[in-house]
Amino acid sequence: MKRFITSAFLIIFYSINAQSYTPPNGYQPSYSSALSVNSLGGGHAVFGVKSENSNKVLKYDEIIGSPYFDKQFHLASVATDYEKASVRYNSYLDEIEFERDGKPLVLPKEEKFSRIKFSSSNSTIVLLETKDDLAGYFFELISGSTTLYKKNKIKFIDAVPAMNSYANDRPAVFKALEPVYYIKTENGFIKNPKNKKEIIDQIPEKKEALSAFFKENKIKFDKEDDLKKLVTFLNQ
Repeated sequence: MKRFITSAFLIIFYSINAQSYTPPNGYQPSYSSALSVNSLGGGHAVFGVKSENSNKVLKYDEIIGSPYFDKQFHLASVATDYEKASVRYNSYLDEIEFERDGKPLVLPKEEKFSRIKFSSSNSTIVLLETKDDLAGYFFELISGSTTLYKKNKIKFIDAVPAMNSYANDRPAVFKALEPVYYIKTENGFIKNPKNKKEIIDQIPEKKEALSAFFKENKIKFDKEDDLKKLVTFLNQ
C-alpha cells in the first residue's frame, strides 16, 4: 500500500526548516501561523519577500510577476512509493510546493523526492547537485547516458521609492532570467556550452563522431532545440 506524507513528518520538517533555510539574495520568506508547530491545520501558507528598501515583507500578490514557473498546481508523481500529489515549482526559492488539505506546503529536498514527473505535460523536474550556485531543481529535457537539463531562475527586484514629487515609485518585480542549460556526461557537467570545441574537449572519445556531426549540423548553442539535437545524437 502506498504511503502518505504524514502530518507528523510535516510538523518536524517545518520546525527544522524554518530555523535553518535561507532563500536566495538574503530575503526571508514569510509564513503564516499555518506552518507553525501548534497550528499546522489552520489557514494557508503565506509566502513573501522582505524588501530592503521599505523594510517590510511584501506578499507575492503585491509584487508584479510571479515567483512560479506555473502558478497552477498540477498532478505529479513525487516518489516511486508515494501517491501522486498536486505540485508547482517556485523558481524564485527553488522549491517544489504541494497541496495538502488545500494548503501549499514545501516538499523536502531529499533523495527520495528527487524526481518529480508531471502527469499532464509529461515533463520532469529533478534534484541535482551541480556543485555550484545553481544546484537544486532542473527540468530534464533529454534523458540517457548523456542528459540535458534546464534551470529556470526568477529574480526579485526590490521596489524603489520615488526620489521626489516629480518621480514615481518603482514597484517590486519578479523577473524571469535567461535559462541555464547543463549537459551531463560521464565526465561531469558542461554548463551553458558555448562552442563545439568545449563539447569535444569534454567528450574526447567521441571526437571524430562529433566533428562529423558539427560539420553536417549548424548548432547554435544558445538555442534549446539545437542542444536537444546535440544530446540526442550523443545518446545514439
